Amino acid sequence: MTQPSSVISAYHAHVYFDSASLKQAEEFCEQARTTLGVTMGRVHQKRVGPHPEWSCQLSFSAEQIGEVLPWLILNRNGLTLFIHPVTGNDLDDHTKYIMWLGDSKPLNIEQFL
Repeated sequence: MTQPSSVISAYHAHVYFDSASLKQAEEFCEQARTTLGVTMGRVHQKRVGPHPEWSCQLSFSAEQIGEVLPWLILNRNGLTLFIHPVTGNDLDDHTKYIMWLGDSKPLNIEQFL
């Protein structure tokens, strides 16, 4: 049994999209970067890591969650977002401590086992 971490150092919000929603996702991520000051990762037009769809990662500090989360909720416009904390335990971060905005998707967590 793993010991839960009491320290959340940051959060990742993974924005999922496909070829039809690519432009929408790019604009959403760019707007989050400029409006909120979050760090925008690459726009992956392939599956990366545990993610079952194309994605772009938005990273932000734990202190920003109160500002970032409401903005994501109100501005996602149908995009699915997978949000998790960064505690140092990748398995728990991607399985136990998760939030979905939109429909949840099965992750491939084999790399964390």
